Amino acid sequence: MRYLGFLLLSLFFATAATAQGSYGIQPGDSLQIEVVEDNSLNRNVLVTPDGQISFPLAGTVNVNGRTVEQVRRAITSRLAPNFANPPTVFVAVSRINDRLLDAEPDLETMTIYLLGEVSSPGPKQVEPGLTILQFLSTSGGFTKFAATKRVQIRRRVGHTEKLVKVNYNALSRGARLIRDVVLHDGDVILVPERRLFE
Repeated sequence: MRYLGFLLLSLFFATAATAQGSYGIQPGDSLQIEVVEDNSLNRNVLVTPDGQISFPLAGTVNVNGRTVEQVRRAITSRLAPNFANPPTVFVAVSRINDRLLDAEPDLETMTIYLLGEVSSPGPKQVEPGLTILQFLSTSGGFTKFAATKRVQIRRRVGHTEKLVKVNYNALSRGARLIRDVVLHDGDVILVPERRLFE
């Protein structure tokens, strides 16, 4: 039974990791952290304004700008002295900072740029408040070479670029999206080309 639980947990986090692999964690995000060997440690933690989290037995961990995998390794390293063998740790972004994803611009229309392996690339005029899934459903579809597991949303915030990956392939097969991303004026949707055996 424990093995089955571990397997289901692994599948859940594998799906989540596909969409979150290169996302740099920001203050205001929430992380779901699971430790297979001691589920009393499992919890959802908020990233503080200074980019840190607190986790039992691991103390305060700086996660600002780090990927999910980097945070997983840091927590595993901090927890290791408390276990006979290094623990199995899973980390996923359970909620992304509202300032990045939710605020809707006060515009009549906005311009979204569609690039890559899509049938109709170029700038698109759309209504504010449109989500990524709504946009993709009306954008003309993908080419046969599209890497639909790695759809990217690129957004300029000040002098930095925010990147969110969406696994459209998994979503089309019934996977749940933690949060449907609301598009902003100037967002770039990039659909890369599939790799050889992807």
